[in-house]
Amino acid sequence: MPKTSIKAKAKSTKTGATKIDKKETSVRLNSYLENEISRLADMHGVSTFVFEQFTHFVIENYKKKEQTVKSPKVKPLTLAQIKTAIYQNFSVKNTTELKKSGAFKMATDGMDTLNLSVKDGWEKLYRKFIGIIPGEENQQGYGCINGINIFNYFKPWQVFDLNPQAATTEDIKSAYHRLSKIYHPDVHETGDAAIFERLNIMYKSISAKA
Repeated sequence: MPKTSIKAKAKSTKTGATKIDKKETSVRLNSYLENEISRLADMHGVSTFVFEQFTHFVIENYKKKEQTVKSPKVKPLTLAQIKTAIYQNFSVKNTTELKKSGAFKMATDGMDTLNLSVKDGWEKLYRKFIGIIPGEENQQGYGCINGINIFNYFKPWQVFDLNPQAATTEDIKSAYHRLSKIYHPDVHETGDAAIFERLNIMYKSISAKA
């Protein structure tokens, strides 16, 4: 390495060390802290330097606000976007064709009456046939288990926290019993008949496929 580079590096290091020294000595510890540092250092067999460094760190940072990471806002799907996704799913061009579609009639047979004059009706179709609506992932609150609202989505594997490719019958039973201990109506504090009924339906569904 050229001599000039070595000198420059040495100068830089020296300058950096000076800055650190100045920073570390900018706050003088009072006798109370120094005595406590000595006491703790003797007690734990640690150099006083370690406690001094930690003390300076606390003094310099205890008032700093923690940086919070804001979750990016999720732009909700428009009604037009939802409709387009449904049309594509059933290979139709518009609502008129959708209602006439044999595949659509068969797929929605047994569903509650759909009101396709409002967005809510289309959202129900999206949840059932397309997937999770953006913004409804990792939901919390009543009816939400493992991030999914069980009254809006039929996703038993996620609710039971199981891998559909690897879960055994015993795994499914174990997951069901674990949730039953929480949501069975006989459980005084956390029992809920509506949630338990939904869990039973999911359990029967994936048990039949296991």
